[in-house]
Amino acid sequence: MSADLDELRRLRRARDRMDREFAEPLDVPALARTALMSPGHFSRRFRDVYSETPYSYLMTRRIERATALLRQGGLSVTDVCIAVGCTSLGSFSARFTELVGETPSQYRARSHEELRGVPGCQTMVLTRPRKAPTKKPGEVSSFGEAPATTPA
Repeated sequence: MSADLDELRRLRRARDRMDREFAEPLDVPALARTALMSPGHFSRRFRDVYSETPYSYLMTRRIERATALLRQGGLSVTDVCIAVGCTSLGSFSARFTELVGETPSQYRARSHEELRGVPGCQTMVLTRPRKAPTKKPGEVSSFGEAPATTPA
């Protein structure tokens, strides 16, 4: 099912909110209200349009910001976890490792000299987490997303 322009605008509004407010406690019902949709419909349409769940998108934004904070130094992994809106250090570390390929401590400890002098917009592209987390059909996340459906 393709999205009409109005629906795309409403989905973009919710995605933009995640980009701006990634460190705030966001959940599907709140984002669905931003998009003027029911939570289940919002989750399904967001996944259809952006090829990832709202939770996956939000966590990618959070991990993206975490990599920047860890490269800057000065903050502990726990402080970075809290700064990007995660409430569980264990969940943050697991998701960070899944997306980045190394633990937050390993990432912070290694040299990032290759990125010195690279403009911020290019650094963001070069360091963007690539691996999308997966959720099994029927699995409900703590983020409150609708269960994944399998095609008939």
